Amino acid sequence: MHNIEPYYNWKDIYSADEDELSPFYKRKYSEFEFTNTIYNYYIHPQWDDIGSSTLFIKILFVDYSSCSAVIELMGEWNDALHNDIMILKREVIDILIENKITRFILIGENVLNFHASDDCYYEEWYEDISDEGGWIAAVNFREHVYAEMRTVHLEHYMYMGEKFSTLNWRTVKPQYLPDLIESILLKRLAPGE
Repeated sequence: MHNIEPYYNWKDIYSADEDELSPFYKRKYSEFEFTNTIYNYYIHPQWDDIGSSTLFIKILFVDYSSCSAVIELMGEWNDALHNDIMILKREVIDILIENKITRFILIGENVLNFHASDDCYYEEWYEDISDEGGWIAAVNFREHVYAEMRTVHLEHYMYMGEKFSTLNWRTVKPQYLPDLIESILLKRLAPGE
């Protein structure tokens, strides 16, 4: 697990540690000192610790003019034992929402498992952004993770599924990714689709 890095090809466009509005502003990273672990396995030091013992993130891109953020996740998303959604919502999402972010793209390729609890924080997140036309898209999560998310009906609060599970988001410039997601959403809502 220590060699799984957050996506870094957009670092010249956006870096959360240089963004004054980011919850990770002025955070220092090491390339060589591995300190964070998930179940005794060291993870790459570029992942951001949000206060969960199993879920780490990286804010890959934020565009305040388009009210959008791209967040990559790593590890085990465990709401049942660690209430990871509460930690993510309070430590990261609320700060972004305060700064007018309403379109969230969650990249889940490196989320190994999801353990559900209830949907209260997801509902709150959705309510915080829906009046502004906001949305949450769960992109490229593993099928068993999507399946577990559906057990508590998270599809009511975030977009997920086939059109999002194989999206080649790395080929899109980050400033265009929210529009690509929105175009998929519009096609899903179009009559006859």
